Amino acid sequence: MEKSEVLLKIGEKYNPPKGIVERAWIKDYESLYKRSVEDPEGFWGEVAEELYWFKKWDKVLEWNFPYAKWFVGGKTNITYNCLDRHIKKGKGDKIAYIFIDEENREKRISYKDLLSLVNRIANALKDLGIKKGDRISIYMPNTIEAVAVMLACARIGAIHSVVFAGFSVNALNLRIKEAGSRILFTSTYTLRRGKKIDLLSVAKEAVKDAESVERVIVWDRDGEGFKEDEKFLDFYNLIENKSEECEPEEMDAEDPLFILYTSGTTGKPKGVLHTTGGYMVQTYFTAKTVFDLHEDDIFWCTADIGWITGHSYIVYGILANGVTSLIVEGAPDYPDPGRWWSYIEKYKVNVFYTAPTAIRMFMRYGEEWPSKYDLSSLRILGSVGEPINPEAWHWYYKHIGRERCVIVDTWWQTETGAHMITTLPSYPAKPGKAGKPFFGIVAEVVDREGKKVPPNTVGILVIKTPWPSMLRTCWGNPERYEKYWKSIPGNVYNADDLASYDEEGYIMILGRADDVLNVAGHRIGTMEVESALVDHPAVAEAAVIGKPHEVKGEIIKAFVILKKGYEPSEELEKDIKQHVRDTLGPIAVPEEIAFVEKLPKTRSGKIMRRVLKAQELGFEVGDISTLED
Repeated sequence: MEKSEVLLKIGEKYNPPKGIVERAWIKDYESLYKRSVEDPEGFWGEVAEELYWFKKWDKVLEWNFPYAKWFVGGKTNITYNCLDRHIKKGKGDKIAYIFIDEENREKRISYKDLLSLVNRIANALKDLGIKKGDRISIYMPNTIEAVAVMLACARIGAIHSVVFAGFSVNALNLRIKEAGSRILFTSTYTLRRGKKIDLLSVAKEAVKDAESVERVIVWDRDGEGFKEDEKFLDFYNLIENKSEECEPEEMDAEDPLFILYTSGTTGKPKGVLHTTGGYMVQTYFTAKTVFDLHEDDIFWCTADIGWITGHSYIVYGILANGVTSLIVEGAPDYPDPGRWWSYIEKYKVNVFYTAPTAIRMFMRYGEEWPSKYDLSSLRILGSVGEPINPEAWHWYYKHIGRERCVIVDTWWQTETGAHMITTLPSYPAKPGKAGKPFFGIVAEVVDREGKKVPPNTVGILVIKTPWPSMLRTCWGNPERYEKYWKSIPGNVYNADDLASYDEEGYIMILGRADDVLNVAGHRIGTMEVESALVDHPAVAEAAVIGKPHEVKGEIIKAFVILKKGYEPSEELEKDIKQHVRDTLGPIAVPEEIAFVEKLPKTRSGKIMRRVLKAQELGFEVGDISTLED
C-alpha cells in the first residue's frame, strides 16, 4: 500500500474527556448539523438573534449565484456587538486584552477602556474627513493599538485593509494603491528576536507614489518624538483631546467591513472583501462553539492581525464573545523556547490556537521545554493555517495537552472568513483529519468535472452552498471572485485544496491544488515570487515550487534561467535572494535556487511546475502530453 493510501485511511480516534463534553455548547453535532443544512436560513437566523441589531433583517439569505446577501435589510455595527453590548451588561471592567511584548512587558485593557480608545481614534478619523466607505490601510505590530485602529474604522464604517508588518515596501505600496486608501496607520517599529524592526521608513517609502494617501498616522512607541509634519501625524497627539463618545455608524448587513489581500496564482494579490452582518454572525458563532468559549475563559490565538486568523479570532469573533484574550508580539522561541508555555502557565490560558509550523518547531526543541511549565489550565487546543500532520498532532496532544485536552483542527481560508471544517470539542478527533463540516456548511470532495469521488481518494474540496462569512467579491476585480464559483462544474465554490473524506464523513486536507505555496502557514502565490525573481537584472525566467519541510510545511525552491552574460555563482544567488526579500519580504525568499538551462513548458508556454516538483521529490512525472519538449 502506498504511503498516501495509509495516510488517507488514518482511523484512530480520540474521545473527548467527559468533563469537556458536559460543558460544551454543542453536545449533539449530528442532529444540529442535519437541521442546519436542511434549514440554513432558520438556523443562521437563530444564531444572529444572539447578537444586537439596530434593525432586524427582512430576509436571512438572498442567493443569486454566485452572489449572496445575508441578513438582508438588517442594520448593526460589529463594534457595538464586540464592546458596547458587554459594557451595557455591566462587564465594562472585564479585561479584553493582555498584551505582552518580547521583553515581557505587559499591558492590559478593559472592555470599557478599549471602547474609549476606539472612540477617540474614530473621532480623530472623522475630524480628518474620513467617512463611511473610505479605505484605511494599517501596517502595525500585533498590539492593542492596532486592534483599536481596526475597530475604530469599523465604528464609523470605514473599510480597513491590514497589511502584515513583515511585508516590504513594494508589497505595502501595492496594497495601499489597490485599495485606494486615504490614510495609513503605522508604528515606529515592531519587536522581533530582540531587534527593533523599523516600520516607519518602510511606510514612508511605500506612500511616496501612493497618491490616494492624505495622512500617515504614526504610533511613536518610545515617545522619541519623530518629526511631525502636515502629512505625518503622531497617533497619541492626534487622539489626545478627542471625545470618548462616538455613536456607532448604523451599518447595513451587506456594507463592507474590510479588505484583506491574499496571494493569488496570477501574480497580483486578491483583495478579499468581507461585509458586516454575515461575517459578524459566523465568526461569533464559530468562536463560541469550536473553542467552546465561556465568559471566564482566557483565550490565546498566536496569529498576527495581518492575517485572517487574527481578524476573526483575535479581534471580531473573540470580542463578540466577551472573553479575555492574549496578544503577543515577537518570536515564539525568543528569548528561549519556553516563552509561550510560560505565558500559558502565568495567565492560566484555557484555549490555545496556533499553527502546525509552530508545533513542529517546538518538537525540534524537545519536550523538556513544555515539561517545565504547568499547563493544567488548558482545555482546548486549536490548529490553523495548514493541515496538521499526525506526528505533530500527537506531540501537541501529549506534551502540551498532557492527554486531557481536546484538539480542534480548523480548515478555512481568507475567503471563507470563518471556520468551515473542524473537529468540535464534543465528538472524537482523528489525528491528521480536520473533522466534519461546520453547521450550515455543505462540503464535498470532487474531481475536476465536479463528480463526487469515492471515500479515501483524493479530490478537490468544494463548498456547495453559500455561508454567512463568505467573501462578497474581490476588490475592484469581480471576475476573480466569479472564478471561485465557476472553475468546477456544478455551481460550487472551489477551495482549490486537495482533500479526501472517510466513511464517517471526516475530511482530511492535503494541501493546495493550485499554484499557491504554504510557507509556515502563510500563503504566497508562485507568480508573486516568480515576478520578483524575474525583476532581478540577471534573471531571464524563473519557476518556483514548494518543497516539503519538517518545520515550515513547505520551503520555496526556485529554478532560474540567467540572461546572457551572467554566470551562476554564490554571490549572484545571494543577490537574487536579497532582491526577493526587498521586493516581497523575508517570507517569500527562496531557500534554494537552482540555475537551469531550461524549464518544462506546455506548448502554449505555461511552465509545468508539477513536473519540476515531481522530479524534485522523486515522484512519477505523470501525464506530460502537453509538454513542449
